[in-house]
Amino acid sequence: MINRIKEIICCAMILVIAACGSNIDQTENNTDPNKPVNLKLASTYPSSLIILGSMAKRFEEQIDIISGGNIKFKFFEPGALVPPLETFDAVSYGALDSAWSSPGFWSGKVPALQTFAAIPFGPDSAEYMAWYYNGGGQEIYEDIYHRHNIHSIICGISPPEASGWFKHEIKSLEDLKGLRMRFFGLGARVMSKLGVSTQLLATGDIFTALELGAIDATEFSVPAVDQRLGFDKLATHYYFPGWHQQSTFFELMINLDKWNDLSNLQKAQINVTCGDNMRFGIAEGEALQAEAINKLKEGGTIFHKWPDEMLDAFEAAWIEVARDEAAKDPDFKRAWQSLENFRQSYKTWKELGYIKADR
Repeated sequence: MINRIKEIICCAMILVIAACGSNIDQTENNTDPNKPVNLKLASTYPSSLIILGSMAKRFEEQIDIISGGNIKFKFFEPGALVPPLETFDAVSYGALDSAWSSPGFWSGKVPALQTFAAIPFGPDSAEYMAWYYNGGGQEIYEDIYHRHNIHSIICGISPPEASGWFKHEIKSLEDLKGLRMRFFGLGARVMSKLGVSTQLLATGDIFTALELGAIDATEFSVPAVDQRLGFDKLATHYYFPGWHQQSTFFELMINLDKWNDLSNLQKAQINVTCGDNMRFGIAEGEALQAEAINKLKEGGTIFHKWPDEMLDAFEAAWIEVARDEAAKDPDFKRAWQSLENFRQSYKTWKELGYIKADR
């Protein structure tokens, strides 16, 4: 009888432990992988803006398909939920589920994130992705964002940008001094060193600022995007190459608590969709530029290429900016050194494997 009681107690204990173990496993795997997810997606770019905003709409559509309707992101135009430049804080605090942006918008809050948006005289899209995914970039990126209660995923990429629109021809460094110019990311720091008064404006504010004379010049994106925004109606002189953004990353920010509530399957589906979005973004970005350039030329836009002495001046100023930022911010230093070390190693392959453009 006593042995029978012991057997019953042991069986009961095993059942309790098994149940606890099952609950632990479910918690670790973020519970039910089929639990529907509905997230609001704020954007810093309008959906009508090719590449920059349309990639967000494409993500919204593709994640619904890939997840079989299990994951839905509802896209909201800039300003519909919060002002565009306040989305970082809103996602961090949980007031927003998610947001579409570029890490360079948060330079005033987290300077190191600029290294994950675009680098002056930096890598092209292939090299940038190589560093991010295989050179240590992603680990640094996620570590920084997680400290702000955000999980961010690189979810889009664009080819080299134009260097900017100017109302008057720029013939020397002296012509830059005193100009008021909309500029993004680390390139803005470079221009500031050269005497330009820079400011970061949201997409919807740039045309009006240029039209009213609040700024004298602007850079924004690739020709296909700039042409659709109508900058050629206000400025005649269009400069290349885009030394400040040879490639640009775009991001999907998700509140970290919301991200942790997702199942492993749901996380994988979001990552896969973002990966496909990057493939589509770079292919579309490269394909659209020739037609846009032809339209701009037909409309009277004057195309310029910076002479070597101007590019040398920009690069010298950039080296100073990078050193200054690294000295001030440990995270910037960590990301910048990681990228530089990778580029030094990658340089050997690039010189051996690729045909030089100026050959």
